[in-house]
Amino acid sequence: MTVAQRRGRRIMMTDAERDTYLARQRTCRVATVSPEGMPHVGALWFVWDGTSVWLYSLTRSLRWAQLRRDPRASVVVDDGEEYGELRGVELSGEVTFVGEIPRTGAACDELTEPERLFAAKYLGSDSLPHDGRHAWLRLTPRTVRSWDFRKLPRPA
Repeated sequence: MTVAQRRGRRIMMTDAERDTYLARQRTCRVATVSPEGMPHVGALWFVWDGTSVWLYSLTRSLRWAQLRRDPRASVVVDDGEEYGELRGVELSGEVTFVGEIPRTGAACDELTEPERLFAAKYLGSDSLPHDGRHAWLRLTPRTVRSWDFRKLPRPA
């Protein structure tokens, strides 16, 4: 994973700050590209395993169709109300499709940890029910950008 951030290093999150932030946030925005080159952005729940963003997406969605055609994506997780509170992470790269499509719960060692994390984070459970409409996307970012405006000096 490459950190492609020259300007703003003073507000960049450390790896530990980024990992903690991504573990606590609940919603990301996923950007994909249409065949005509138009962007599409949609909100989605996610989990971060320290290396990859895992997205549990409807397989009959515009997002899924666009990623099947072109796997390039960016994921943004951000928050803050006032300027001095803004913080977030942008992760960009190509997604891979993991497990059966749609996911029905067949054994897949690669999905054990993402499904455990997802079930705990969103369902308060230790197992994820499968509805036969969703499947997993993994984005292991090529580039990561982060910001935490709370690190900026406060005016006196």
